[in-house]
This record gives sequence, C-alpha cells and structure tokens, in this order.
Amino acid sequence: MKQIAQEIKESDVQDVRIDEPLSLHTTWKVGGPADILIYPANKGELERTMAVIRKYGIPWRVIGRGSNLLVRDGGIRGAVIKMGKGLDLMEVEGDRVTAGGGYSFVKLSVMVAKHGLTGLEFAGGIPGTVGGAVFMNAGAHGSEVSNVLESAEVLLENGDWTVFTRDDLRFSYRTSILQKEKRGVVTEATFQLKEGDRKKVASSMAQFKDRRRRTQPLQFPCAGSVFRNPSGDHSGRLIEAAGLKGYRIGDAEVSTQHSNFIINRGNATAADILTLIDHIIQTVKNEYGVTLVPEVQVVGEG
Repeated sequence: MKQIAQEIKESDVQDVRIDEPLSLHTTWKVGGPADILIYPANKGELERTMAVIRKYGIPWRVIGRGSNLLVRDGGIRGAVIKMGKGLDLMEVEGDRVTAGGGYSFVKLSVMVAKHGLTGLEFAGGIPGTVGGAVFMNAGAHGSEVSNVLESAEVLLENGDWTVFTRDDLRFSYRTSILQKEKRGVVTEATFQLKEGDRKKVASSMAQFKDRRRRTQPLQFPCAGSVFRNPSGDHSGRLIEAAGLKGYRIGDAEVSTQHSNFIINRGNATAADILTLIDHIIQTVKNEYGVTLVPEVQVVGEG
C-alpha cells in the first residue's frame, strides 16, 4: 500500500496519509485505520487518485464528515477518499443552487435560507456532506434529497464523468443507484428550490434546531438515527417500548434522550456498538415481531 500511496502522491495529490485512524474522521469517534486516506483538493486530484486506484484494482470508498457511518475496529483495507475543502463550492442562481460534494449539508441549508430560498430546511439536522446526502437520499422532517435535487455530477469508478438527473439516480428510502449499480463520487449537486419568505424559512429552521437540541443527544459522539423507521411506526418508539432506553454495552449506550441514537460515552469500540445494534434488533424482533434495519453503513474489518 505504501507504493500505491507514493504513486498517488507523485500524481500531484497533496494530502495522502497511510494507516490513518478513522476514529478521527467519524462522528461516533470509533474505527480502525484506513490503509490509505486521501484528501483531494480539487476535481483534478480526485480524478488522478481514482486513476491510480483503478490501475491497482484496490477497494475504495468515499467518506464525508463521517456521519451515518460505523467503521469496524480493524479499519478499512484499500483507499478512503475524504471529501472536504476544495470540493466545497456553492453557487446560487435564482432559485437553483449548486454545491460541491464536500460542502456541509447543514451549512447549505443555512446559506440558502439566507437567500430566501425554501426546500432545504430539512437538511439543517443532517451532519454530512452534500455528496453523502445525494448518495443515501438523506432526509428528515418529512422531506428528502429526492424532493429537491435536479442533478448530480459524478466521477464514476471507471474514470468517466457523467451528470445524473434525479430520475437517473432512482432514489428510494435512503438509497440511490450510487450505492451499488453505479459506483462513483458525487462532486457537485444542483438543487431546484423555491422563492420563500425569509422570516418563515428562518422560523422553520429555528424550530427544527430547537427540536433537535431537545430530542437528540448531540453532546455525545453519535451517528444520527441508527435504524430505519419501519412502515407505519418509529424505531425509537419500538426500542423504548422494549425497555432498551439507557441499555449499555461497554461505553456504547442507547440514548436516554432518543432511543434511535446510540452514543459513545467516551471509550466505546465499534464492536461494542455492533453488539448493541444486534441486541436491539433481536430484542425488538422477539417482543414485537419487527426486524429493525440499520440506517448506518457498517464498513471495514472486525
């Protein structure tokens, strides 16, 4: 892997790290090392990185801010591409907004609200990047990316650049074709919004923010909602009804503030969190016959 990392560096990619602990790059603050971690500073660096990855046929994946992600304690083999500075542009043209794949989704919601645009208020509580939000059709408060996305620019793993429309991405609940069928990196996304009343948009966002502060354990490392909501019900309700609020394995705990959150009380391992997830799934299934499905992505080696 050192040879591959060196070749990526020699292709004029500035920030390439070997055996980088992913606990430093996930909101749960757990996870073993990545063989290679690359911070592309622009689309050119990303394209050259992908060319070397393709040449050697090594596994790869993209992370943004590390939310909605559980990296196992053994880390990730191959390359991890972290989207951030250099791929975090934002442009507003009338009621259309284009943002880079590394742009903060929360910040985007705030910035478009300042322009008096409505449609992205739901994004105010989703602590990831624009690219990650498109990848998983992120949503909250009854809305989701598929409701407002116009198109996304993607660098496919075969090296081709393409622009997918909303229909092309075949969105469904927390999924898109980017997850399996068309693997690639979202470098830009364009959203079609609407002109709104700035005061009303600001008021809605303030209400959502206050609700998050009251109902979510944001003072602890966590990864957002752990489980998808089953049809016609809420995972948090089922978990609490099963008596699991506050249940703890090691330093991984079902939040007493919101039962669909697992918090890291300081020294949790990925193994602790996975064991707790399995315990929750089994308990809820035994009690109510409902099989909860994790919303967080679990990656890496144990």
